[in-house]
Amino acid sequence: MSEPEHLAEVGRWLRFAREDLSTAELIVEHDRPARQACFHAQQAAEKAIKAALVFLQVEFPYRHDLDFLRTLLPDGWLLKENPPDLAELTAWAVRARYPMGGSREATEEGAKTAVEQASKVLETALEDLKRYGYAPEDTS
Repeated sequence: MSEPEHLAEVGRWLRFAREDLSTAELIVEHDRPARQACFHAQQAAEKAIKAALVFLQVEFPYRHDLDFLRTLLPDGWLLKENPPDLAELTAWAVRARYPMGGSREATEEGAKTAVEQASKVLETALEDLKRYGYAPEDTS
């Protein structure tokens, strides 16, 4: 893959992350099902982390475990440490999609928290990417 293609692929992952985050924010804003906001928030965070891994050309498994995916980042990346624990956000990848006996239902407050976490992950990923030389035309 050429350098321009590689950078375009990073941009695609970031665009998908932003779109998922935007969807989660709209769901929360319009009092729609909290579980859907939680799912899209998890997806935004996952795609933001994977964008960083694509930038670094680090192979990654197609898993939803955000804390595991962060272990694949090199030391020095803020995204590797912040926010410190993404286990709750990780759980929404599956918990929000299926009625699983005994699992906790999403709440409006939980959805807001998930959106805040995902926003922080995306913001941190963009900050790291810029620090390490990724200069997209638009990172909004």
